[in-house]
Amino acid sequence: MNSIIELNSIDKSFLTDEVETLALSSIVLTINKGEFVSITGPSGCGKSTLLSLLGLLDTASQGQFVLNGQDTSELSKNERAKIRNKEIGFIFQSFNLISDLDVYENVELPLTYRKDLSEAEIKTRVNDALAKVDMGHRNKHFPSQLSGGQQQRVAIARALAGSPSILLADEPTGNLDSKNAQMVMDLLHALHKEGATICMVTHDQHCADSASRRISLFDGRVVEDTNLSNQAA
Repeated sequence: MNSIIELNSIDKSFLTDEVETLALSSIVLTINKGEFVSITGPSGCGKSTLLSLLGLLDTASQGQFVLNGQDTSELSKNERAKIRNKEIGFIFQSFNLISDLDVYENVELPLTYRKDLSEAEIKTRVNDALAKVDMGHRNKHFPSQLSGGQQQRVAIARALAGSPSILLADEPTGNLDSKNAQMVMDLLHALHKEGATICMVTHDQHCADSASRRISLFDGRVVEDTNLSNQAA
C-alpha cells in the first residue's frame, strides 16, 4: 500500500505561563491509502493535537511529517494552506457550516480558493458530493433548516468535494443522537468501501472499534496500534 501520512519521531509541546507541556512525544505513525484509522484515548491524551498536526493546522516542535511524499516541515503558511485545501478534507464535531450560506454554497466555498478548478468543475464536484451524501435535494436550504445529522452530511460533502487524499474527522458523531451518529458512521464506512482514506478521532469506543485500525494514545504517546480489519463492520 502507498503511505499518505508518515510521522517520524514527532514531538509537540506548548508553552503556557512559562511552563512547557509535552502534548505529543515520539510519535511514529504511518497511514496508508485506503485505511480507516480511529484514534482514541482519554481526554487530554493528545488526540486533537495529533489531528491538528495531520491537518497542517499546526506544526510539530520536533520530528518529520511527510504527506503524500512531501516533507511538510519547512513549508510556509501559504504553502501549507494550499496543500491543506487540496489534500485534506475536514469533518468537525460542530459541523462548522456558515449560517448565512446555503448548503450548496457551504460545500462550494473551499473549492473557490482552488486555482486549478474551473467554475464548471466546481459545480460538478459540489453536486456529486451532495448526491453522495443524499443531500442534493436540500442544496438551497440553510444550516438552521437542517437537523444535526443533515448538517454533518453536508459537512462530509464539503470535505469530499475537493477529492482529498485523506479525510480527517474530529469526533464526527459527538454532537449527534445515537440514530444520527449511526447514520454518519454508516456513511463514513460506505465512503471507505469506495476507497476513501479516513482518520477519525473519537471517544466513542463503538465507533473506534468499527474502523479497520485503532490507535490508542495515552499521555501523548501511542500505546496501542491494532489492526481491526477482520472485525470491522
